[in-house]
Amino acid sequence: MQPNIVLINCDDLGYGDLGCYGSEKNDTPCLDALAAGGRRFTDFYMASAICSPSRGAMMTGCYPPRIGFGSFHGEIVLFPGDCMGLHPDEVTMADVLKNAGYRTMHIGKWHCGDQKEFLPTSHGFDDYYGLPYSNDMAISEKNVNYPPLPLVHGTVVIEQQPDQRSLTERYTEKSIEFIRESGRNPFFLYLGHLHVHLPLYAPEHLVKKSRNGDYGACVMAVDWSTGAIVEALKKYGVYENTLILFTSDNGSRNDFGESNGILRGGKGETWEGGLRVPFIAHWKGKIKPSVSSEMICSLDLLPSLAKIAGGEVPGDRILDGQDLSDLILGNTEKSARKVFFYYLHNTLEAARAGEWKLHVAKPRVSRDDEELTRDSSAVPKPRVDDSVEVRELYHLAVDPSETHNVYDEYPDIVEAIMKEIRRCREDIGDALTHTAGKNVRAIGYAENPKPLTEYKEDYPYLVAMYDKTEVG
Repeated sequence: MQPNIVLINCDDLGYGDLGCYGSEKNDTPCLDALAAGGRRFTDFYMASAICSPSRGAMMTGCYPPRIGFGSFHGEIVLFPGDCMGLHPDEVTMADVLKNAGYRTMHIGKWHCGDQKEFLPTSHGFDDYYGLPYSNDMAISEKNVNYPPLPLVHGTVVIEQQPDQRSLTERYTEKSIEFIRESGRNPFFLYLGHLHVHLPLYAPEHLVKKSRNGDYGACVMAVDWSTGAIVEALKKYGVYENTLILFTSDNGSRNDFGESNGILRGGKGETWEGGLRVPFIAHWKGKIKPSVSSEMICSLDLLPSLAKIAGGEVPGDRILDGQDLSDLILGNTEKSARKVFFYYLHNTLEAARAGEWKLHVAKPRVSRDDEELTRDSSAVPKPRVDDSVEVRELYHLAVDPSETHNVYDEYPDIVEAIMKEIRRCREDIGDALTHTAGKNVRAIGYAENPKPLTEYKEDYPYLVAMYDKTEVG
C-alpha cells in the first residue's frame, strides 16, 4: 500500500528552535513527541539559506543554479509580479507523486513564482491554498503602494491582506479538510508555514503563554498545527500509513528571539546555521525511534519519496538528489551522500565531504563581521555574487560551530574537497571563478507579468495588522 506523505516546511525556523533540538525557550511538545517516536536528523541541509532558491531546489531535487534559481536579475528572491519562476518543464516531487497516483495539495508559502504558469497548480499540485510568496511582501504604513498580500486558492486571489494571526489556523483547517476528503486514496500534502518569517504575527492567546515573546508564540503555533494534523490522521484512520516529514527552508536570523543552537551564522549565509536545519521523519510502525548524524539534504527528498511511493524520477535530466529512502526510514545507518555543496546565489562558497567542510568564498560584506541591529539601515548589504576567496577548513565532527580553522594542517583533505569543488564548478557553475556550468537549465519567464493584486485607495485593506517594520 502506498503511504500518504505529509511534508511540513517552516519559514526561517532555526536549528535550535525546537525542544528536541535543544531549545529551552520555545515550547514544542507535539514536535518533540513526533521526534521521540520517529527519526531525528542532526545533519540535514537545505540547498540554500534563502527562501526562493531553497524551495525551488527542494521541489526539483536540484541545486538552485542548476534550475536558474541562483539569483533573479540581481535579486536574492522572487518578488510580486516577477517575470521569473520555476520553469514549466521542471519536474517537481508533486509531479512525481501525482504520476504515481497521489492526490496532491500545497497549502501555504510557495515562493517559486506568482504568475499562473509558475503557481503550484502548474507544477504537479491538484490544488493550492496560501500565500504565493513571503508574508512581508505586503502593504504597510511605510509602503502603502505595495501590491496587497494575496491569499490564493488555485490560481484565484480570494482575499487581500489577510489577518496573518489566523493564517496558521486556516492552513491547518485546510490541511485537515484535504486529509478527510482524500479518504483511502494516497495523498501528498505539502504545508508551507508562514512562521517564523518576519514580521511575526502570532495568535494573542499564544503570545500570553510564550516564554520567548512573539517568536516563541509563532513556534508554538507551528507546534499546535503539527499536533492537530497528527490527530486528524488518527481520526480518519490513516495515521499508521502516513510518512510525516518536518523541516525548515533555511536557518534563522538570530536577532529576534531565534536560535541556530551551537551553529555559526544564520539565514543568508553558508555557515552551518544558514543551511543545517531540523529534520524529523515519523511513520508509526515503520520508522523506529532513533537519531541519525549522517549527512542528508533536501535535494534527496524527491528521489527518496519517489522510491517510497513507487514513483519514477525523471530520466531525461540531471538531478542532484540521491535516493536516501533507507536512511530516512532507518533501514541503514550509513548515508550514500558523500559531498554537499553550499551555494549562496550563484557562488559556490563551501563544500562538505564526510566530517570536513571547506570554505572557499564569502561575500565581500558579511553579516559575520557586523553587529546585528534591528535598524536595518545600519547594516551593510552585500551585493549578489560579490565575493572574495577564503581558505577555511573545519572538522564538523568536533567543531560544528566552525571556530577552529585547520586549513593549513590538512592539505590532503583540502585537495580532496577542492577536486569535488572544481568538478561542481564545471557542472553547475560558480560566480567567483566566472565559471559557466555545462549542465544548467533555464529559469521560467512569463510574458507581460503583473502582480496578482493592485493597490486601490478606496479598498478597505487590513493595514492595521501590517504596521510592523521588520522584514525578513
